[in-house]
Amino acid sequence: MIITIVIWIIQLLFVPLASPLCIGIIRKIKARFQNRQGASVFQPYFDLWKLLHKDEVISKDASWIFEFAPYIVFTSTLVVGMSIPLVAGFINNNAGDMLVIICTLSIGTFFLALAGIDTGSGFGGFGASREMTMAALAEGGFIFSLLTMAVINNTTNLFMISQHGTVVHSQFFLSTMLAFFGFIIVMLAETARFPFDNPATHLELTMIHEAMILEYSGKKLALMEWASANKLLIFFALGSNLFFPVGIAQTPTFWGLGIGIAALAIKILLFCLAIAILESSVAKFRFFRLPDLLLISFIVNVVAIILIF
Repeated sequence: MIITIVIWIIQLLFVPLASPLCIGIIRKIKARFQNRQGASVFQPYFDLWKLLHKDEVISKDASWIFEFAPYIVFTSTLVVGMSIPLVAGFINNNAGDMLVIICTLSIGTFFLALAGIDTGSGFGGFGASREMTMAALAEGGFIFSLLTMAVINNTTNLFMISQHGTVVHSQFFLSTMLAFFGFIIVMLAETARFPFDNPATHLELTMIHEAMILEYSGKKLALMEWASANKLLIFFALGSNLFFPVGIAQTPTFWGLGIGIAALAIKILLFCLAIAILESSVAKFRFFRLPDLLLISFIVNVVAIILIF
């Protein structure tokens, strides 16, 4: 009973508390690659604290969508964070269905795009247009990458998928690796990372996500930035515990829970390192080249499913 309560507390708090640290680690590693000292890995926490204590400036043309979108976007990431396997795969969570997770994330994306165009600014308009274009093209690859694991394990429940810790050593190894490759491409698109977007710029020709939140300030901007970090960590957790569910707790013991937490931390650090290396090695692609990359993700995932049969 106690161990179950501890796991649910972790499910509730881990994503919002740890996500800014992931952003800080990625920035720190990128700074090291550029021969810079870089800010502290805890700087994102300081930034959020600062924004939460600042006043807001809201356009007179903004409607209720602009007001409530940050809360909806942030809440959607909290709900998904509670509904995916983080450190334990044995708990019974009916909300952890593959399609429920995808649809919940899509709700956040939808309101983010609506908020971008709500004030009528040019930046928000083209940012929302680009975001929905990328989301529409990435959705197929995202569904099929998770569907590959669902077909292999005969279930769409992510917790039950994570219970099969030896899937990468089975006869479906090639399908799993292809699905993981397709998932990585989708992850970069959904989280606004290179080569799809540059999270550190406000240049008109390069920004997508930043263009949609350009009108926000103060507490609402903090929620938007926090939600973006949450989404990145959610994709890290999905990639870690669905394709490589090694170390995730399968029994309700504190020893297994400790191993699960350590394994998740190590895998997330590896994801942060990989993202930092990628963003230090490649440039952002031109917008009209991005659909080709997402099409590759979709085709790779389709091939992964075909190979299962």
